Amino acid sequence: MKKENSCSFTGHRPSKLPWGNDEDDPRCRQLKKQILDAVFSVYDSGIRHFICGMAIGSDMYFCEAVFELRNEHPEVTVEAAMPCEGQSSSWQEKDKLRYERLVSECDYQTVMQKDYTADCMLRRNRYMIDSSSVLIAAFNGRNGGTMSTVLYALRSGLEIIELPVE
Repeated sequence: MKKENSCSFTGHRPSKLPWGNDEDDPRCRQLKKQILDAVFSVYDSGIRHFICGMAIGSDMYFCEAVFELRNEHPEVTVEAAMPCEGQSSSWQEKDKLRYERLVSECDYQTVMQKDYTADCMLRRNRYMIDSSSVLIAAFNGRNGGTMSTVLYALRSGLEIIELPVE
């Protein structure tokens, strides 16, 4: 995959989303629609490869949106970029099952390292940015991994499509 034809995503986990795990909340449905619209928009601009960090929450919404795009445009590819093996090992069962289903539907799986370390998420995020020309970010301005990823993308010169989370 060429960097100029690739898009990554960053966004908050449920603990930083105002609706938490309630995907029926109107704000969550709105964010999912914004993600889907952004995915279709970058496809129209030439993006054909999408990279997802596979975390709970916004990452999974993004992955599912790209699968919707791929249903209409089979040339689209999806890469699961995972920080370590066993990324989902401490998650609730329903989240593990969703994760496993999504990863199995991806065209590529990239695992940064075998075991969890304090910096494996950062390594995964940098890999995604270094492999992309566009970043879609579901972001509320709070400190954390999403902010670090957005700042790294800015320094790296990526086009950033920011989707506000309220």
